Amino acid sequence: MSAPNVLRIEGELTIFRAMELKPAMLPTPPLAEIDLSGVTDLDTAGVQLLMLAKKTAQAEQRELRLTGHSPAVLEVFELLNVAAFFGDHLVMDSRAATAAARS
Repeated sequence: MSAPNVLRIEGELTIFRAMELKPAMLPTPPLAEIDLSGVTDLDTAGVQLLMLAKKTAQAEQRELRLTGHSPAVLEVFELLNVAAFFGDHLVMDSRAATAAARS
């Protein structure tokens, strides 16, 4: 069972679920972590929702970590080049390893 300030997303994080997930991603008390290990599909609406959660946390001067990046999340973050926005070490480390493998 997850801690109360951790949200674990299962299934799609797409336009079809964005309205459903928005209240869960911006709760009171606020989240400390969003676990993305169960995400099977991610689209730009899902990325925008993650960006909103991150910007909200920054505006409130608190940290929000994204963890457990599924292959679907890694693929979209790489495609959209948004790892730096999230400050996501797992994604940035994954990109560095991919670049090194290509060299």
